[in-house]
Amino acid sequence: MSGKRIAREKETIGKMIALYENKCPQALKEEGHYQALNAYADKRLDKCVFGEEKPACKQCPVHCYQPAKREEMKQVMRWAGPRMLWRHPILTIRHLIDDRRPVPELPEKYRPKKQ
Repeated sequence: MSGKRIAREKETIGKMIALYENKCPQALKEEGHYQALNAYADKRLDKCVFGEEKPACKQCPVHCYQPAKREEMKQVMRWAGPRMLWRHPILTIRHLIDDRRPVPELPEKYRPKKQ
């Protein structure tokens, strides 16, 4: 079960993807593409090694997205991010505050082994 922070991240990314899909002229018109991208993002958030202490994805030392999905998500966030302030101001401000949090230390089980 995910906590408040992860739930808020899921809501934010869901709104960003929906905004991009509905308003961006470059968005793919392929049926179900963005729903699959949102499901992928939710799955990655559920499996985040930092849990509730997660940093913003762009600052995270662990890149859990596949490279192609990561580039697509960057494109979505670059386009939708500035527009989110007008449509979802509270989510946007909370996301920006979370963006300023320090990056926590990587959990012990994910650190590289010293030899």
